[in-house]
Amino acid sequence: MIAFNKAHFTTSAPDITKLPPDVGIEVAFAGRSNAGKSSALNTLTRQKGLARTSKTPGRTQLINVFDLDEHRRLIDLPGYGYAKVPEAMKRKWQHALAEYLQERTCLKGLVVLMDIRHPLKELDQDLIFWALDSNLPILVLLTKADKLKQGQRKQALMQVREASKGFGGNIEIHAFSSLKGTGLPELERKLNEWYATLDPEEASDLTVDSDIAHTPTENS
Repeated sequence: MIAFNKAHFTTSAPDITKLPPDVGIEVAFAGRSNAGKSSALNTLTRQKGLARTSKTPGRTQLINVFDLDEHRRLIDLPGYGYAKVPEAMKRKWQHALAEYLQERTCLKGLVVLMDIRHPLKELDQDLIFWALDSNLPILVLLTKADKLKQGQRKQALMQVREASKGFGGNIEIHAFSSLKGTGLPELERKLNEWYATLDPEEASDLTVDSDIAHTPTENS
């Protein structure tokens, strides 16, 4: 089981060329700028300030990397769709997002966050199609579930699950609330499932490479 509370910030990158080496396993979180992505990450890791939250959506403009252990990372992708920023900046964010999903080979799963009251907007659907084109499994979290009454919440969940059949591919959908902890067990279960796919031999090779990289040389 992964100790998500051990997550710590490593780096921020404007694009994939500035990310850590493409090895190990990454799971990425993505969603519209007002979908509650940072709150979900903080809830998962039991750290109030790990991922910054803001009353101004769209503040996450970089790919943020959080290490869980030597071989596993959480990735906070730039928010999309709402931020009051220049159009050129939005295009740059979307390019970085698409590039990451299509070219990052260590990416083993994508968590897509959508406000349960406004799910499956056009950009949400684009994101899901991008991921499915890359054969990525997807976990959809319908956030802010505490904003709806139980009956409304169940109805919204059923509607999104039904609509998701049109996408095909490997998609799992749950209601989620950072405030109430709704959906947190399902999130942890899915992430542990994805992280468990790390090949033991690959992990051993990574450890050896890391040891070599940090071995002092005679000229050090």
